[in-house]
Amino acid sequence: MERRYVDAVCRAAENIFTGHFGLPDVQVLEIHDGETQVPAMPISVILGVHGALKGQIICSFQDDTAKQIIGTMMGGMEVAEIDDLGWSAIQEFGNWVAGTSATEISKEGVVVDVTPPVINEGHSRFRSTNVFTTVPLETAMGRVEIHVALQEEQL
Repeated sequence: MERRYVDAVCRAAENIFTGHFGLPDVQVLEIHDGETQVPAMPISVILGVHGALKGQIICSFQDDTAKQIIGTMMGGMEVAEIDDLGWSAIQEFGNWVAGTSATEISKEGVVVDVTPPVINEGHSRFRSTNVFTTVPLETAMGRVEIHVALQEEQL
């Protein structure tokens, strides 16, 4: 997988946290390459990618980070439990990541579409024949890990 695609997804995530959520600082931690399996934190949003690239983008985070994301999306309210409205907000967060990633990837001259997000709740391990690159982000809301596995479509 070309690093420019990972960088595009990373820019997308940073833009969401700084632009949509108004966080002043998002720190990209050490990027890990080359895993065909990645552990998920308790909550993950899974996005499929198709078009000129095929694969997945998975955003994974702790419950407390999810509650912070939901609360910020709901105008700053405090979230004690994740209810149906909260899960909907997490899906919308996934849509933001997907749409913004598609836009950033298009700036690289590649057109992709993304599937609607699917949420995974609970600790698990994602496996793929594709190789994942993991981009850990440290934000004021908590740590978010973005796992990217994108391959150029063979025609």
